[in-house]
Amino acid sequence: MQDAALRLKALMEQLLGAPLPVRIRAWDGSEAGPPESPVLVVRNRRALRRLLWKPGELGMARAWVAGDLTVDGDLYAVLDVMAGLVWERGEDARTLREALRDPEVRAAVWGLVRMAGPPLPPAPPREEVRRRPHLHTKRSDRRAISHHYDVGNDFYEIVLGPSMVYSCAYWDSPDGTLEGAQRDKLGLVARKLDLKPGMRLLDVGCGWGSMAIHAAREHGVSVVGVTLSQEQAAYARKRVAEEGLTDRIEIRVQDYRDVTDGPYDAISSIGMAEHVGSDRYLEYARDLFALLKPGGRLLNHQIGRRPWGNESAYEIDEFIDAYVFPDGELAPIGGTVSGLEAAGFEVRDVESIREHYGLTLRRWVANLEADWPTAVRLTSPGRARVWRLYMAASALAFERNRIGVNQVLAVKTPDTGTSGMPLRARSWR
Repeated sequence: MQDAALRLKALMEQLLGAPLPVRIRAWDGSEAGPPESPVLVVRNRRALRRLLWKPGELGMARAWVAGDLTVDGDLYAVLDVMAGLVWERGEDARTLREALRDPEVRAAVWGLVRMAGPPLPPAPPREEVRRRPHLHTKRSDRRAISHHYDVGNDFYEIVLGPSMVYSCAYWDSPDGTLEGAQRDKLGLVARKLDLKPGMRLLDVGCGWGSMAIHAAREHGVSVVGVTLSQEQAAYARKRVAEEGLTDRIEIRVQDYRDVTDGPYDAISSIGMAEHVGSDRYLEYARDLFALLKPGGRLLNHQIGRRPWGNESAYEIDEFIDAYVFPDGELAPIGGTVSGLEAAGFEVRDVESIREHYGLTLRRWVANLEADWPTAVRLTSPGRARVWRLYMAASALAFERNRIGVNQVLAVKTPDTGTSGMPLRARSWR
């Protein structure tokens, strides 16, 4: 009798206290749920064991990465309806403990246990990083950066496209090209920093060298780019050589805390501060402040989260921490601004470009899906699934205003009070 999907649907509706908006297809071929809805495919019983041993987001992530759980059709549609049902239902949603007080739910859970098969917990997928305390030492940060960025430059070429920029693009229109939007973002950063020939720019977390190349080629500045990723540095140096810019650009494998050859005229930090950690953020801001000459500018481009009513209760996302950005932490924009001000900066402009990141991530997902067999061959099936899920879910999170991204322009204003900023500050637009 093929009824696994029907039983799973009944259990999930009892746990959630609401109708299930997706269709379920189980390993026995059975299906249940609205016929025109997106399909969540439970490919084997092991998926259930993962959820039983680790209920919640991490269990679902393990099932997805291992290929035990997948989607037939539009991934965004499944994530969208599940987000609205599970993550955004507010204070009226029942917790698992509350649901288990219901005798019918307890009976259904025991039925699920019997359906799941052998009770031994499945091993986590090999792509999972063992979670450690978020110390943000130089060694732990180097290890975390290596996990995320040393996946293979060929893989990132598929996802990012020719620009090789791994941060939010700046779109003039949703119909524009990713390459054009990334070029516009680099131009925006350069204009905010007011880069001019002869200046020295420090690019913190320089990635594959795109900002350094743009600044040197288009604005005539000398650039030092620092990254903790050996693979990124090798790729960036090759690009710099091909552009004939080795006399203007130096790419280092170096922690920003070890940079001592200031002062610099300007600093760009694009998509790097998320790795710093809340306990180290003031140290980060002070270090960059010390590396700038008086009147120098910092452009800090950083993902931010919505503030919590009780900030002490904030917890790092389990899936992101275990599979994507180990030790990564998001802070509300207010905390970012306060940290920069506490370090001595004068914050002159804050621009939210949240909607731009949704557009960017959807293009990255499309790139990955368009060349999926190659991406799998270059990494692993599990790693490719991690990136697809993380980027698609992140796109929805930006679009739903669960997270945002901001460019903060700050100045090391001297005691004279002369900031060097134009009277109409948004002249760079």
